[in-house]
Amino acid sequence: MSERNVKDSYSIVVSGDSISRGVIYDEVQKKYIVLKENYVDLLRGKLKGIIYNTSRFGSTISKGVRKLKSHILKESPDIVLIEYGGNDCDYNWDEVAENPDASHVPKTDFEIFESFLKETIAYLKSSSITPVLMTLPPLNADMYFKWVCKNNPLAKVNVLKWLGSVTKIYWWQERYNSVIIKIAEETHTKWIDVRGAFLQQPDFTKFLCVDGIHPNKEGHKIIADKIIDYIKTSYDYLLVDESGMVSEVK
Repeated sequence: MSERNVKDSYSIVVSGDSISRGVIYDEVQKKYIVLKENYVDLLRGKLKGIIYNTSRFGSTISKGVRKLKSHILKESPDIVLIEYGGNDCDYNWDEVAENPDASHVPKTDFEIFESFLKETIAYLKSSSITPVLMTLPPLNADMYFKWVCKNNPLAKVNVLKWLGSVTKIYWWQERYNSVIIKIAEETHTKWIDVRGAFLQQPDFTKFLCVDGIHPNKEGHKIIADKIIDYIKTSYDYLLVDESGMVSEVK
């Protein structure tokens, strides 16, 4: 996103998991749904060009990057917004509950996550595409612990036995979040501190769904506002003026 090459329109790809897809848990319907006012859709109408949202529920960085490469060939984006880590750091909690004495690994090993992120950044930059990383919204460890244990008393006992402490859930996610910042700084890659925007709130848990991990409607507004504030500070030429138009592509 160089100031020297300002254009009238940009192609932006959002590559991420369920958070970027706009998935929330609807407590009335008792199921996950896609929020119409998710942060990506809130950005539409404010940024110049077309926003392609390639994010998918349950996506890890390895799955997402494979999909991303196919979209790059089709859309030739100027910018790729990258949001991964929430699923990567997660465990198969049913397996943990069934056998708390066994060794369990996350969906994406920490070192593999770091390696994939570095390779993705290098690939995008070599293709003259600007990567922008997003940090992870913080989770509510207590709510998430209850959610993954599915109100099963035995599961709670076994998962806690394996964890040692419920707070370890927050610490583990924070570790993946920290490596996103570390890689951004090492590779001189732009990054948006979504986590910080949530933690600035008096009680960030109010902006999460009952599962303790997905941002709710108000949480998505926090993400959108943080991205807009970031753009206003350094890349205001990406914002539409009063007569600007932005196409909607999902």
